[in-house]
Amino acid sequence: MWEIIEEKFKKYPARMRVAEKMIELGLSVHEDGKVYCGNLKISDKSLATAADVDRRAIKSTIEIIREDSQLFDLFKNIIPAGTLLKNVAKIIDLGVIEIAVGSDNEGVLAATTDLISKNGINIRQAYAEDSEMQEYPILTVITDSPINGDLLNEFLKIKGVNRVSIY
Repeated sequence: MWEIIEEKFKKYPARMRVAEKMIELGLSVHEDGKVYCGNLKISDKSLATAADVDRRAIKSTIEIIREDSQLFDLFKNIIPAGTLLKNVAKIIDLGVIEIAVGSDNEGVLAATTDLISKNGINIRQAYAEDSEMQEYPILTVITDSPINGDLLNEFLKIKGVNRVSIY
């Protein structure tokens, strides 16, 4: 997938930022040529502000997407991932673990969830940034209760883990 996007937009940094922002936010392009988040239409101005580009870059990016069957198939099927509980976890008495991983990150999610479950903690949500799109991806795990700081060193022993934050 990423190769297709890079191939089409590598000569146009503003368009590349638009495509990346659309994927990051779960925005799709519908048959009408408009950008949507689920069923909510997103204005060109809002997307331009989020991607830090001129509004003309939005229009030209959408045009390229609609003219290319592979890109259109990709972008018409993107859906938003849903609510990430990270920012409200403390308010509703949940735990948050953020794990920064390196390029050798195979098995980090499995080892992390295994460690959490072995300690009798329920996982409410897990979100991993795409390692193809992020230079330093973050795995965020939301738990039913705050995590004991004693587990910090155990997370750091997992192969591929660079940094851990618990709050």
